Amino acid sequence: MTPVTEEPAGGGTPPRDLARLQRRLARFAAVRNWQPYHTPKNLVAALSVEASELVEIFQWLTPEESARVMDDPDTAHRVRDEVADVLAYLLQLCEVLGVDPLAALEEKIDRNERRFPPPEPS
Repeated sequence: MTPVTEEPAGGGTPPRDLARLQRRLARFAAVRNWQPYHTPKNLVAALSVEASELVEIFQWLTPEESARVMDDPDTAHRVRDEVADVLAYLLQLCEVLGVDPLAALEEKIDRNERRFPPPEPS
C-alpha cells in the first residue's frame, strides 16, 4: 500500500503509511485476543457508532459554529478522537475484507469525475 502523501506535509513531517497503521491496529487487537470479535459485521457496527459520536459533536451547531469547531481545544480534542475512532474501525474493516482503502477511494473519485463532469464554460 502506498503512503497517504507522496511529499512531506507542512513542516517536513514524513508521510503516514496506512498499511503500517493497519498492522499496528492488528497487533493491538491480537495481543488482546480480540480477533474473534473483529468480524465484518461487528466492525461495521462499531464504525457506525463512532461516526454517530462524531455527528453528535456537530448535531446542534449552526453552520457557522461548525466551521469554527476546531477553535475550542476541548471540542477539537473530541473531534480528533472521534475521527481517529472512525478511521481505526474503517482500516480494520478494510484489513479483514482485503480492501485497499486508497485504491477504493481512487477508483471512486475516477467514477465520480466521469459521472459528474465539470460544467461547460458559458
